[in-house]
Amino acid sequence: MTIEVKTSQSYTVIVERGAMSRVGEIARKKKQAAAKAMVISETNVFPLYGAQVKASLETAGFQVSCFIFPAGEEHKQMATVCDMYQALAENSFTRTDLVVTLGGGVTGDMGGFAAATFLRGMDFLQVPTTLVSQADASVGGKTGVDLPFGKNLVGAFHQPIGVVTDPLALATLPKHIFNDGLGEVIKHGCIADKELFQALEQGAALDDLEQVVARSVAIKRDFVEADTLDTGRRMILNFGHTCGHALEKLHDFRGLSHGEAVGVGMVLACQAGERLGITQPGTGARIKAVLAKYGLPTSTSFTPKEIVEATALDKKSDGEALRLILLKEIGESLINPINREELLQALRIGGEQWQS
Repeated sequence: MTIEVKTSQSYTVIVERGAMSRVGEIARKKKQAAAKAMVISETNVFPLYGAQVKASLETAGFQVSCFIFPAGEEHKQMATVCDMYQALAENSFTRTDLVVTLGGGVTGDMGGFAAATFLRGMDFLQVPTTLVSQADASVGGKTGVDLPFGKNLVGAFHQPIGVVTDPLALATLPKHIFNDGLGEVIKHGCIADKELFQALEQGAALDDLEQVVARSVAIKRDFVEADTLDTGRRMILNFGHTCGHALEKLHDFRGLSHGEAVGVGMVLACQAGERLGITQPGTGARIKAVLAKYGLPTSTSFTPKEIVEATALDKKSDGEALRLILLKEIGESLINPINREELLQALRIGGEQWQS
């Protein structure tokens, strides 16, 4: 199936079993004049799919180079992007050529950022291979890298020319990586799709992964089209991310994955929302139960004070005010301005019930 994303540069997300074998064909239709393609991937993914994607691109007439970086969020940094720039320069890439990102969210974010900034902008094609990247990160044009003091603090909006999503790639994921991606899928159900959330509660949603991915992409698409530059309604996609990014920072971007952090962040946001009288009582408990059902953590040993202090460089801040994303109930969400002291108090009061 195909999903159209209409932004400043409109593009198509193809969700199709076996689509990875058609990357070259799809890329050539979109880049008829390009001579070269660089596949940017990482050490876990490239051995699985690199040869297939490279061969597909070569069959379509591209001269293919590959840049492989060490897997892991800790490598999502400017030094790695600079190495990408060097590889592009050494292989004489021009603005008419193409970057192909093959991997999860880290690969798409960094490879997309390299494409956005090398020669002031090149086209790139996303080939996401994890659930979190297929269902969320590959759509919307956010690219970037982490800094030691915060996640995704350097980046650019740069829409891909297309996204090629092959659900068959999910079969090769370790269980904990697959479950990590469910954090973002659960989030989509929380903010905009009560039926999707209920299917996840009942354990039925994963019977058709192609439909789950497509539904998540459509939810993300709707928010992106309404607010391409993330200044208003699109911020709702950050439900769970204010505390989640803080937790990733507190863990030094190791040991706690993005989806796990977002899951805990959703529980904490519901704690705050219920305390503030905004979120329907019991909502947090339902989310906590779904997270636990899929093997995701639901609590943290860090104190509310440590978590709130770690939000200091949150991109959704206006000075001391945070634009905290809260639920009214499952499937209905809103942006709630709150200062850090108010958030601290909301997390402190009644917090014991969320520990496990």
